[in-house]
Amino acid sequence: MLTAREVMTVSKIIPVISVSSAEEMLHLADALIKGGVSIFEITLRTPAALKAIEAVAKEFPHAMTGAGTVININTFKAVQDAGAKFAISPGLTKSLAEFSQSSLMPLLPGVATASEIMSGIEYGFDAFKLFPATVVGGVPALKAFSGPFKDVIFCPTGGINIDNARSFLDLPNVACIGGSWIVPQDLIEAKKFDEITKLTKQAVELLG
Repeated sequence: MLTAREVMTVSKIIPVISVSSAEEMLHLADALIKGGVSIFEITLRTPAALKAIEAVAKEFPHAMTGAGTVININTFKAVQDAGAKFAISPGLTKSLAEFSQSSLMPLLPGVATASEIMSGIEYGFDAFKLFPATVVGGVPALKAFSGPFKDVIFCPTGGINIDNARSFLDLPNVACIGGSWIVPQDLIEAKKFDEITKLTKQAVELLG
């Protein structure tokens, strides 16, 4: 059974993606893979998200296709049925936590406070998304969490870019980061996928 920790070792960067069509996502996935990133968080922020997850899961079966903005049991089931290999949520509820524990698809739940981390640990989680990372304390918060939660690892997401990414990844309790800077909407809409490949290569080379 795949774990959230294993998902977090695939790449130092998990691109946070919003697309308007499945075709658009296929081009984007190809561009990211060429750039050295084979993991995707396709957020459920657009009507095309589920179709995009399904298309990429079929076209690129060896990639780690995941779903973001999973906020309840219904969306968890939907992305699992679409072929997602993992799910990411902005927070964690009792019902979502309990349901995910009975699933083979791992959930990376979002947290912002010590109390939320403690609640997640009670449900058996030891890997979390810190969200929105720069708003809830960023690097200083993660350093503070490392004391009481020494066995917990994080994927900070929200407000991370090429300028501050390294400061997050240098922390021992950060396994990877989530970011949208390598998949900017203007380049996606302009179909400049070669530019996205370049951005991805630059990020991979810089961040390792």
